[in-house]
Amino acid sequence: MALAGQVAIITGSSSGIGRSIALRLARDGADVVVHYRKEVDEANAVRAEIIAMGRLAIAVQADVAKVEEVRRLVEEAVGHLGRLDIMVNNAGIEIKEPFLEVTEENYDRVLAVNLKGTFFGAQAAAQQMVRQGGGGRIVNVSSIHEDQAMPGNSSYCASKGGVRMIMRTICVELASHGITVNNIAPGAIATPINQTTLQSPDLMKELVASIPLRRLGTPDEVADLAAYLVSPEASYITGSTYVMDGGMMRQAVGL
Repeated sequence: MALAGQVAIITGSSSGIGRSIALRLARDGADVVVHYRKEVDEANAVRAEIIAMGRLAIAVQADVAKVEEVRRLVEEAVGHLGRLDIMVNNAGIEIKEPFLEVTEENYDRVLAVNLKGTFFGAQAAAQQMVRQGGGGRIVNVSSIHEDQAMPGNSSYCASKGGVRMIMRTICVELASHGITVNNIAPGAIATPINQTTLQSPDLMKELVASIPLRRLGTPDEVADLAAYLVSPEASYITGSTYVMDGGMMRQAVGL
């Protein structure tokens, strides 16, 4: 198992993409910290699945929008599992509203979770990795909207654009410590955050028509890429965003 003896934190891993990443890294041999904010039952269910694989796992509650809680998350991981080798900053939210109607409260919440949470999650993880030595892996689950506009979701796009530049900057600072930093940028993935679209045949038809591969991606497909980026085979990969969108960003309507 490629990740045997390693410890991973995956934020927002009680459901969706984070859950799939947690389970995949456990199958690859890692002991896992399952992070959640509210969904305690779901987080404990993921923890139980990991333990059933023969791996160690704990579930830790934290609000990643608060720096002290992000630092506590890392401290609890190390306190219970002894070290930290992999940090996957996956937790994220979106509040869709027209730009002219965005409130300061909603803007602050989106940026606090998606951008501030990722920044200080990476920092707390990197500080621990430097203390213990031996390098490490940081992967941020960003979005195609770190680069592509999404009208009606400007705060989310701003947060993901910031995550892109965090990755590009800190990968340089952390390289001398043997820590790699990369982003995964999913497009349309079948997760709970997309339930409104998934339950509407009309919205699904419109969405699928915008994807050259004519389907949504799955959380397990994102997890496969995350598993590669944290594996020994990816030791020379740092500072890049890996888009998983079925070709959505490349499709243009002809004249």
